[in-house]
Amino acid sequence: MAKINPGEFMRQVQAEARKVVWPTRQETVSTAIFVAILMFILAVFFLGIDSLFGAIVKWLLSLA
Repeated sequence: MAKINPGEFMRQVQAEARKVVWPTRQETVSTAIFVAILMFILAVFFLGIDSLFGAIVKWLLSLA
């Protein structure tokens, strides 16, 4: 791999940084709301699965 001097490296970093497109406030808020809703749904789902498996294990242990 070819070595480049620090000045050239900084110019390349600045050129790449200019290409970054930041999300708008509305995009950030809507994405955060979507993530929060999805977290809640998944939490309820995994609570149900955990409770179901817990009940099955209790039932199996009661047979022994």
